Amino acid sequence: MKSIRLISFIIFGLLLIVIPYTLKAQLQTPPSKYIDSIIEDEEGEKISFPSFVFSEFVMNEIYVIDSKNRVIIYTSDFFPVFTLGKSDGVFMPQGLNIDAEGNLYVAQAGTKDNPGHRISVYNACLKWTKDIYLQGFEGADSFVPYRLALDKKGNIYVASYHYPGVLVLNDEGKLIEVISPDEGDGRANLNYVTLDKEGKIYLVSEEQSHIYVYDENRKFLFKFGEKGGSTGKLSRPQAVGVDSRTGKMYVVDYMRHTISVYDKDGKYLTEFGGLGWGEGWFQYPKDIAVDREGRILVADTFNDRIQVFLPGEEQK
Repeated sequence: MKSIRLISFIIFGLLLIVIPYTLKAQLQTPPSKYIDSIIEDEEGEKISFPSFVFSEFVMNEIYVIDSKNRVIIYTSDFFPVFTLGKSDGVFMPQGLNIDAEGNLYVAQAGTKDNPGHRISVYNACLKWTKDIYLQGFEGADSFVPYRLALDKKGNIYVASYHYPGVLVLNDEGKLIEVISPDEGDGRANLNYVTLDKEGKIYLVSEEQSHIYVYDENRKFLFKFGEKGGSTGKLSRPQAVGVDSRTGKMYVVDYMRHTISVYDKDGKYLTEFGGLGWGEGWFQYPKDIAVDREGRILVADTFNDRIQVFLPGEEQK
């Protein structure tokens, strides 16, 4: 009986420590606030299963790819202005990026008429200029470009889906290097790549539930993320968005329907979202971006929308 009382006393004491600490952490990191949704194209028709969202910093425009195999461009106040589609040479877009001169790079899967997987390049006037076909490396025949990033030197970083590494190409498409994180028992399969304004490189492995961070010289810095289905863990991470002002990282989790928030060193802070259909809830989100104002844009795929959030610390 005394042992039971002692154990109960210890548990009660631990709760007195843990609960205030948890509440304090939550107060220090308030959840992000829903502010708007992107749901229509320039013709007023609903977007369908958006799988990709990108925020361009110079013109502050937003780019969305949906299941209709098109690229829809929005202003910073979410007004749709233009769509790239089949007539522009966009057939199977997977992801995209924009260089300092305004050139648009679109990752495309092969089609029946053009089976070559490629990166299609458009100038600042959105006119096609060339295709870069991926070749000259092991697994090139089955490598489908999925996500793209660009550094200040014009090099192109290309992630496929579940390929053990990210390709680094020059602006002509010549292979420079393959970045392959080592997991001890083999190389990590990757599905996402992005760069921040300082040139740091962020790679995502859905399989390992890890995010790998490299410096601008492609030197490994650290990794973070823990696999699991509960708070603070990642089930199937799809992408990471980086706030250029604070260094905070936002990871979209497809199966947990959440966005996990980490500080610049990879320390877990909080999360928001969950499975649902209303404002602030997600249904199998696929992608994320953070614009130059710090707004968080989430491709809420099965809810047919891009949801926009304000970081918790900036709520009025």
